[in-house]
Amino acid sequence: MAKVILRPVGSPIEGAVDPRDYQQNREHMEGLNSLLASRLEEVRAGWGPSYVERAHAKGKMTAWERVEALKDPGTRVLPVNSFVNYGRLFGEDQRTSPSAGVLTVFARIEGRWAVVIANDNTVASGSWWPRTPEKIERAQEMALRLRIPVVYLVDCSGLFLPEQAATFPGRTGAGAIFRMNALLSDNHVPQIAGVLGDCIAGGGYMPLISDRVYMTEQAYMVIAGAALVKGGKSQRITSLSIGGPDVHVHVSSCADERVPDDATLLAKIRQEMARLPSTAADFYRFGAAPAEPRFATGELDGLFPADHRVVYDVRQVIARLVDNSLFGEALPHLGEEMVTGVARINGLYVGIIANNLQLVAHPHQRGRTRPGGILYREGIAKISAFSRACNDDGVPILWLQDISGFDIGLEAEKEGLLGYGSNLIYTNSTNSVPMLSVLLRKASGAGYYAMSGLPYGPVLQLSTPLTRLAVMEGRTLAIGAFNTKLDDQFRIVTSDPEERAKIERGMKAVEDRITEDMDPYRAASQMDTDEIVAMHDLRAYLSAAVEMCYQSIGYRRVKNPRIWSLHDLAVLTEPGARE
Repeated sequence: MAKVILRPVGSPIEGAVDPRDYQQNREHMEGLNSLLASRLEEVRAGWGPSYVERAHAKGKMTAWERVEALKDPGTRVLPVNSFVNYGRLFGEDQRTSPSAGVLTVFARIEGRWAVVIANDNTVASGSWWPRTPEKIERAQEMALRLRIPVVYLVDCSGLFLPEQAATFPGRTGAGAIFRMNALLSDNHVPQIAGVLGDCIAGGGYMPLISDRVYMTEQAYMVIAGAALVKGGKSQRITSLSIGGPDVHVHVSSCADERVPDDATLLAKIRQEMARLPSTAADFYRFGAAPAEPRFATGELDGLFPADHRVVYDVRQVIARLVDNSLFGEALPHLGEEMVTGVARINGLYVGIIANNLQLVAHPHQRGRTRPGGILYREGIAKISAFSRACNDDGVPILWLQDISGFDIGLEAEKEGLLGYGSNLIYTNSTNSVPMLSVLLRKASGAGYYAMSGLPYGPVLQLSTPLTRLAVMEGRTLAIGAFNTKLDDQFRIVTSDPEERAKIERGMKAVEDRITEDMDPYRAASQMDTDEIVAMHDLRAYLSAAVEMCYQSIGYRRVKNPRIWSLHDLAVLTEPGARE
């Protein structure tokens, strides 16, 4: 009978990296981590203490206070898309919109993971800014893919009107939120809404498809606020009188129950969550218990070289992410530039596909090596087959990216890398199993796509402070842009000093601009990644995400490990192997 065999992977840090390099790496990472922490604190503060005081003066909690009160005591909230709109200014007043004015987080409530979407009432009364709808929709998409409950904490005064053209129309405009409400309902995903203040126009529509809707005494839901109604119909009214709990709980039935205040509403939501089915994660642990890695996850901060061109051993990374530092590597002698295998994270099985950056033996030319971090034919075929097997078995896939792209040149074209790459893209595009992507460092070119980059539908994509997401490095792109001015050695071909200086300035400008574009905060601001996470914090996010992959049952196949297709790969590629 087939069984899963996990073996020790990794080594103590002093054997994994030179102590002097480790210290230098840690010092470099500490600076990046400090910057990340300060920027997270900045966006969490919203528009600052005066707006917090204004919410308290109205008898309201802030959005963060609501989330903290909602989650299980002693557990941690995991934000996603914290840096949406970071660095952008809007309107004539050049206002910021920290975190796009809405919190989207994973939180454990009554032992069940949920996606919580909460308007930040310290930022323009919870208004929707450019990208706010897209951020809400991304959180709804995560819940839909994982079939985990959604909790809406609605306190929204509608669109930020000076920027309505960037928020109202389009495929990801505000209306798509309500479509996602409907799709969640159609797929049996529980939705619970708490209305805690202003809910105007789109803010009023958002809670309506939820299975349960609670309102506080000072909350209201209206298609149009009192000011607009007064102007259009010359009526002397207030928003509370036309859309408060008197109307929507007792007359229209658009809400189910009224409660006196925020704290009571949050307690009611917790009671509703307790009525839902409990998590299936423990069932799918198949008797195992969660366990920490043998090697401290915090050591990841010193494992990655400060210079992105310097290699490291990705198996040492895996050893600091997975339970007991045990890993069942699959197909180890094929496509050595890629590492594939199975491990447990939080006691639950996950398939891992990672780039090996070290030099690997050339499979067709004895005695030659070639660089890792690149997709060659054998590696592409290997990870395609492994990805399909994981999908067949219902095992979530974790992609650890540090990739420069596909191999290029005559050999690559003769071997048909375009076809092999298309096969991999087809596989990942049609997989139904949840996939998680981590951009450890480089995420370049079509390799980023092929390894389940964000366009290919991972449930969650995490970046790190080291992530460099772009088509190619700035220097390489500058050479391509000025190719007609360079010789075969990429030297400028001119004897005119002025022209040479002009070309040098042009190449430098291109390189600097691309390097700036590769900043992970730029990617996060544009929603090109879901969250920036410190290396030492990756396991916390992955532990939660993997558990969410197994929380709900009945929406995808999950095989028991005795009948995995993954076992067939081992038998077919290593005939005669016996344990």
